[in-house]
Amino acid sequence: MRRPHLLLVEDNDTLGYVLREYLEMKGYQLSLAKDGRAGLNTFRKESFDLCILDVMMPEMDGFTLAEELRHLDPRVPIIFLTAKSLKVDKLKGFNLGADDYIVKPVDEEELVARIKAVLRRSVNSIDQPISYQIGDYQFDYSNQKLSYQGKEQLLTEREAQLLRLLCQHKGRLLARRHVLKDIWNNNDYFTRRSMDVFISRLRKYLGQDESIKITNVYGSGFILTDEVEVQ
Repeated sequence: MRRPHLLLVEDNDTLGYVLREYLEMKGYQLSLAKDGRAGLNTFRKESFDLCILDVMMPEMDGFTLAEELRHLDPRVPIIFLTAKSLKVDKLKGFNLGADDYIVKPVDEEELVARIKAVLRRSVNSIDQPISYQIGDYQFDYSNQKLSYQGKEQLLTEREAQLLRLLCQHKGRLLARRHVLKDIWNNNDYFTRRSMDVFISRLRKYLGQDESIKITNVYGSGFILTDEVEVQ
């Protein structure tokens, strides 16, 4: 069985060494880069199943690196590993399409559990050939691709998961608690805010078809509809 290949970009030599030894002991193949620029060069040369990025680094910070990685591969899962615990920093990370955000000091067991969860979701999204029609859009869940009149929008893993849940509940209420448990595995203030950011992003992606609406039912959840309203 192929070992998942992880890219760890961490400028702290001690932490980088400890995490590399621990993750390799847990069965992962790991490439370690010591700054953002080196991480980008490594990513260009190899194929990775998941990237773990420190935020505060020389040469190129983790947020900038994540943007570069998303240009090269919009679907690669990203976990931020950082001492920056403010909500604004976390929201910025998730706005960049992060799959998780872990605040230092790092608990190695928790990190492994989160890596497994992200990889499991990523594998499931690839293995399930599922597509949906949303108004004039075609949503290819298995390839995380949204198409409209010949134009394609690649989605991040969580964007695709959220849109799939909305499609599965089309015309019905998708409860907030269902989304938070199924995708974020959490229900605190920060994850609720993060989910709202993802909903806003999906509304923007689907904005070319005026029949499509994602309605916010205050305090309860969301309803996806794609029917033309009769005047």
